[in-house]
Amino acid sequence: MVGKIAPIAVDAMGGDHAPAAIVQGAVNAARKGLPVILVGPEARVREELARHRAGSSLPLEVHPATEVVEMHDHPGQAMRRKRDNSIRVCFDLVASGRAAGMVSAGNSGAVMAGAILVLGRPEGVERPAIVSVLPALKGSPLMLDMGAVVDCRPIHLVQFALMGEVYSRRVHGVARPRVAILSNGEEDTKGTDLTRAAAAALRRAPIDFVGYCEGRDLLTGEVDVIVTDGFTGNVALKTMEGTAKVVGEYLKRALRSTTVSKIGGLLSKAALEGMKKRIDWREVGGAPLVGVNGVGFISHGRSDALAVENAIRRAGDAARAHFIDEIARAVAPSHALLEVPANGAAAQQGPTQRRTAPPQP
Repeated sequence: MVGKIAPIAVDAMGGDHAPAAIVQGAVNAARKGLPVILVGPEARVREELARHRAGSSLPLEVHPATEVVEMHDHPGQAMRRKRDNSIRVCFDLVASGRAAGMVSAGNSGAVMAGAILVLGRPEGVERPAIVSVLPALKGSPLMLDMGAVVDCRPIHLVQFALMGEVYSRRVHGVARPRVAILSNGEEDTKGTDLTRAAAAALRRAPIDFVGYCEGRDLLTGEVDVIVTDGFTGNVALKTMEGTAKVVGEYLKRALRSTTVSKIGGLLSKAALEGMKKRIDWREVGGAPLVGVNGVGFISHGRSDALAVENAIRRAGDAARAHFIDEIARAVAPSHALLEVPANGAAAQQGPTQRRTAPPQP
């Protein structure tokens, strides 16, 4: 996406490799023309910048924050007691309009708490959600929630679906996102009370709800938005990450096992590198928050410079999409969708049947 925006505020002290990897990623982004504000203890951040010979010509500035949220800190308490922590200061910059969005690889609970405390939620949003972009065979499907709301109610799944549909359409450019609920089967009798109630409501929503999808469907790209509770979503994501790591290791061992396989590996090196890049979580950079009044990205705690640079780029793309206002409009009918129709009969359309949404304005 093109167009100038305000800088992206980056928590220089978040993550296992902060501040070195964070500053390097910010410098790399700035060298590609992406404006950045590094937030953290000023002397320490400037010392790190000096190592990269980041001159004043780069669109990069430093904003001081005297405190840091540690991984063992309680998220809510840290946001209130450490009022000048780097995560909160990033959100303050977003709230004031000085920054178009923020990125942090720090305490994810603190990032969520800071987003709610400083930015607030659009009218009608019950709970914000964490979105993950999946490395599918085609497209860039989203899955939410990835851990923000573990004990979901039907209203949460319904709103996740509506917010995810907006994000997919506005940020990823999918004309009519196909939305599904993650379940243990495609039939309408499968799932739980939670998924069945949410599915019944979403069949009446003005979106292209295609019913249930199964775990095997997560990476096919046949669905654009996959909705689940935060516990299931987080387990599914970590399972995919672990599987990718194991498959990669199996592949390495197989290609090194014989002379013939080594030759085959050399001949297929370009294809293998392409596959590796496709499934590399660092290429995604971070997980956006939806359901707050601003752009925020949570990056992996192990983020290196590449992951940070990509998170900054994606945060910029999200900011340019101006999707926040549409979130409130999308969730406005969510409670009504959960009400039983006047005749007392639930919608008869099964979850596996596709329905077509009305044209988007």
